[in-house]
Amino acid sequence: MKVTYLNRALAAACAVALACALLLTFTVSDYYIFNRAVQFGVPFVLCQWAKKGALLLLPLAAFYRRRGCADALKYILPVFVIVSFFTFGEFFDVTKEAPTPEQEIYNAVNLFMPKWLNMALFFVQGAAMLAACALLFMRDGPAAAPLKLVYFPLAMLACMPLNIFENFFDISQIPADSFLRFRNFTVWHALAIAALAATTIAAYRLLKGRAEDERDAALGAIAVVLLIQYHSKDSMVMGDGYNVYHSVLACVPLFICNLGVYIASLSVFLKKKFLYETSFFVHAAGAISVFVYFGRDDMSNYGIFCSYSILYFVLTHTLLFALCVLPSALGGYKFKMRDCVAPLIYYFAVIITASVCSALVTSASMTWHTESGYYLTAEQLLYPNYAFTQINPLPFEVPPVWTLKIWNYELNMLYILGLYAVYVAIFFAFTGAYYLFLAAKRALGRRAALNAAAELAAADDDKPKDE
Repeated sequence: MKVTYLNRALAAACAVALACALLLTFTVSDYYIFNRAVQFGVPFVLCQWAKKGALLLLPLAAFYRRRGCADALKYILPVFVIVSFFTFGEFFDVTKEAPTPEQEIYNAVNLFMPKWLNMALFFVQGAAMLAACALLFMRDGPAAAPLKLVYFPLAMLACMPLNIFENFFDISQIPADSFLRFRNFTVWHALAIAALAATTIAAYRLLKGRAEDERDAALGAIAVVLLIQYHSKDSMVMGDGYNVYHSVLACVPLFICNLGVYIASLSVFLKKKFLYETSFFVHAAGAISVFVYFGRDDMSNYGIFCSYSILYFVLTHTLLFALCVLPSALGGYKFKMRDCVAPLIYYFAVIITASVCSALVTSASMTWHTESGYYLTAEQLLYPNYAFTQINPLPFEVPPVWTLKIWNYELNMLYILGLYAVYVAIFFAFTGAYYLFLAAKRALGRRAALNAAAELAAADDDKPKDE
């Protein structure tokens, strides 16, 4: 009975810490500090980074009962939490300056979290983390395997703030035509594809043949890392910006891959058939398709190869693809062609919802103005472009022969329905490739079995016969 209450209390403390972490991503300060380590103090920045890593270890220790993660947490995390309580400095005063009327309007949308709430969430999260560590001591005792402490730096590496490298360069000083900048069909594009393939294959090889509980914990860890890295964008768009986006409204999860983050993660947490089939049929194909073509260079701003925008994009889409295909590849779920019906309906609902919402956001931004009467220009309006419903990323245009006006914005319905058809074709092409892979795998398996049988027969023939 005591263990049951301890586990419930631990789960509650973990849930509070994770909920606070999620809400804190909607503050500018959450990620603003990581590319300004000197300004905010290396000790405090390191503490905040450590607390990001702890967000991975906490659910693994609480919900998956990973003893090594618990050992790393209870002996290391309290130090970072307590130090952060006394070194935060000007952390809660971080805001976004408004040197232009445009930024003044953006700030009115983005800076909705008051300072007192930011502070409250910060300290409640820290208290919940300390409580979780205390409960781990009570549940598991003081014993700990020293080698297991390595889980903590590994978790920090997995949850690394991807803007940390910007401490070492100023993107404004790098020429627009520099070799270092990320564009389609460059060496950096090829490396992104290689990272996708290598990560998925390595994860499959490492998990193949493992016990079910180990596979579940590993897939759960991938999902948690994906969610942590995905929500880093919330803070980035409000502070330094992500790609071409500078408004928190771009964080509404209606991009198809953004929705995929939740669907794929829930599929490994809940193990529901609809989530598995939607994840595999829709979101795996969506994730891999963006590696073929990253969109027109003139509508993207990924920076250089180690800028936050491109690192975030490649890492989250790589983890998303792996999380979508691994349950099926490892035998936990077998996709069948009839399973595509519900995902097709789901995707149609998504693209229609995304189209309407993107039109509403753009229409609303046409009405925003400063007290002095400044309105956003056509170039400054918000185009969240959920699921590419507003701005065509392809190098050709679709004429607006059929439009639908929603508030102040006209949607190109011919383009949107064509986009849906193209994506459906991509999904079926991906599924076809999957079945070809299975057929080739079966053929190789049969050939290997026949070769083994032939070798066994030959060995029998070579044995001396009894006279």
